[in-house]
Amino acid sequence: MKYSQKLLKPVHWAVVLVSLLMVGPVAAQDEEDYKVKITRELSYLDVQHNGKTVRIERNQDTKHRLTNSFSKTSRVCPPFCINPIKLSEKITTVGELELLDFLDNEVRNNKGLLVDARMPEWFEKGTIPGAVNIPFTVLSKGVENKHTAKILKLLGATENDGKWDFTNARKLMLFCNGAWCGQSPKALRNLEAIGYPDNKLYWYRDGMQAWQQLGFTTVTP
Repeated sequence: MKYSQKLLKPVHWAVVLVSLLMVGPVAAQDEEDYKVKITRELSYLDVQHNGKTVRIERNQDTKHRLTNSFSKTSRVCPPFCINPIKLSEKITTVGELELLDFLDNEVRNNKGLLVDARMPEWFEKGTIPGAVNIPFTVLSKGVENKHTAKILKLLGATENDGKWDFTNARKLMLFCNGAWCGQSPKALRNLEAIGYPDNKLYWYRDGMQAWQQLGFTTVTP
C-alpha cells in the first residue's frame, strides 16, 4: 500500500486511531511447536492489528540473519546519534518484555496505545503488531491546532475553556527505528510540551532494529 501526500495530514491519523482501538479473539495455543521462545514461560503473544489477530513470536530458524537496512551498524552522526538510555527522569524506558506486557494489558484493555512515531515511509516497510502510526511531526503544532486537539480527545483527554485534563488519557508507548533514531524522542518531547503527563509516557528505545534482531514478528500496512 502506498501513502499519498494527503495521508500525512493529522486528521487521517485520528481515523487510524479509531480503527486500531479494537480487541478481538486470539488464536489457539500450540506451545509445543516453539523451540525459540520469548522467555522460558512465553512462546508467543496474540495481539490485534487493524482488527485482525496477529501472533508475535520469534523466528524459529536459528540460522536466520537480517538482510534489510537494520543489519547496518553505522550511520552518520549527526543526525543519527545514539540516544541516552533515559530521555528524562520521568519518562520510563522499556525493553521488549515490557512492550509485550504493555500490549497484553494496557493496549488489550484499551488503556494504552503503542505508537510508531516514524514517518509513513518507514512505517510502510514494517512495524510492530498492534502499533498505530502517529508520525512525530503530527503533534508538533501544539494544542491550539485543531487536528492535535482531535487526536488528544481520541486518546481520552478532555478540554474545557482551553484547559486540558489528561486524567483519563491513555498511556502511550512510543518507538522508532532504534537507539540512533530521533523520531520517537522528538514525539515524546512534543507530547510533554502539550502537557501529556510524563507518568503516562513510555519509550521503547531500541526500536525496530532491536525488535528485528531478536527475530520478532513484524507487519506491513
